[in-house]
Amino acid sequence: MTKLEGGAPHTGTGSAHLKHNAMGVTSMVFFVVAASAPLSVVVALGPLTYGLGNPGVPILFLVAAVILLLFSVGYAAMSRFISGPGGFAVYASRAFGPSFGGATAAVATVSYYGVLGAIYGLFGALAQPVFADMAGLDLDWWVWALLAAVVVGFLGYRSVDVSAKVLGVVLVVEILLVLILDIAILIDGGSHGINFDGFNPSHITGSGANIVLLLAFASWLGFEATTLYGEEAKDRHVTVPRATYGAVILIGVFYVFTFWAIGIANGDDTAQVALDSPTTMVFDLGRQYLGSFASDVMQWLVLASVFACLLAFHNSLSRYMFALGRNGLMPSAMGRSHKRHQAPSNASLLISSFAVVVIAFFALIGKDPYLNLYAWFIGVGTIGALCLYLIASASVIRYLWMLGTDRRLWQALIAPILALLGLGMALYLALDQFDLLTASTNTVVNLLWLLPPLAAVIGFIVAHRWFRDKPADAFEQGLAADLDVPLSTEATLPDA
Repeated sequence: MTKLEGGAPHTGTGSAHLKHNAMGVTSMVFFVVAASAPLSVVVALGPLTYGLGNPGVPILFLVAAVILLLFSVGYAAMSRFISGPGGFAVYASRAFGPSFGGATAAVATVSYYGVLGAIYGLFGALAQPVFADMAGLDLDWWVWALLAAVVVGFLGYRSVDVSAKVLGVVLVVEILLVLILDIAILIDGGSHGINFDGFNPSHITGSGANIVLLLAFASWLGFEATTLYGEEAKDRHVTVPRATYGAVILIGVFYVFTFWAIGIANGDDTAQVALDSPTTMVFDLGRQYLGSFASDVMQWLVLASVFACLLAFHNSLSRYMFALGRNGLMPSAMGRSHKRHQAPSNASLLISSFAVVVIAFFALIGKDPYLNLYAWFIGVGTIGALCLYLIASASVIRYLWMLGTDRRLWQALIAPILALLGLGMALYLALDQFDLLTASTNTVVNLLWLLPPLAAVIGFIVAHRWFRDKPADAFEQGLAADLDVPLSTEATLPDA
């Protein structure tokens, strides 16, 4: 039997560490941007947001980007002291103690499982008609979803280097094609010429603005995964903050620019076009401005985009599971990395098994992959993610400012407070409009938002009982990339 120093015991072959110096800024940005599936957001949420009748989609996405950039200020500042596969759990533990760290880890796990299950449903729903119409392979959605689960599981089982190469190719091609479409629309001038009505501030309080803003926050899911790769990063104190800012800005510019171009393309008729052709609006624009071939390529790229998203979330979740196994909150087997690839292979196998079970269950009960599997699970993931952002912002204020670790006013106090206000508003909208996220009138389905807070209670209790008699740093052993600064339990509040 071997034991990670200061942490939980482990058995079997392999290592209790992930591969070091495996990721730079570019590969890390690829992972987190791919997790947001930008092309899929444009195709799926573009018509939905414009269909609400508010032409201010670009400025509302800009508002979401600003709030998340404010969040990133404190998030990146704290990553100078804390990073690793434990992610938000380490932030909460360092600021409020191990019990809160356990609660946060449980919320993160539920959130990522929810998002992953949703995206498998989306992939199956999109793959079925594309392969049937364009390749003559008319198979049920669940066949394509299961095939995706096998491939994602294989790449996740191997190593982060292999996965980064796959994500990089997919991401560059999809963004370039959409940007070419955007530029073509602007050169042509659209239906009524270039204008900036989409950025009119009055649209922020216009009809359907709250729903558009809610969907905008959902569109960034996954960008926060930069800290999860801290142990594998090259010079993580520089790489993680740069990758965080880079991901938020890149995603934000892409969404704002693209939705502005879509509004210009259809002009005053954008809302009606979105209602009449919700699933083909973007493909129709591709056909109109770039030709049929480009439109067909775009459909295949949507599938590639969703696949890249699956791979990114699979890798993020496997690192959470790895971290929890390494610190003792989950079976120690989850905390073992592959002996040769140094990837969290056992955790990856568990996640792949979850995907297969979920896909098979929804196939057996005959539920729709998009209206049921995707809509229900993405609701849980969105609520959980917003809770995590709020917890992280509060942890930044507590650890950096109140405990005197970093007294820079903007990074440690002002930006995190502004982020708390903005994110709190987003969470309120998510809870108030949860039936819109799930697209269901079923009472049980619309109570699925209770899963993240329920997980938090369970995680709090388990962590409290497991770590109450252990050293102050026991929870973070295995979660953080290193423990090079004092824990909150060892720090004292500054003099008033």
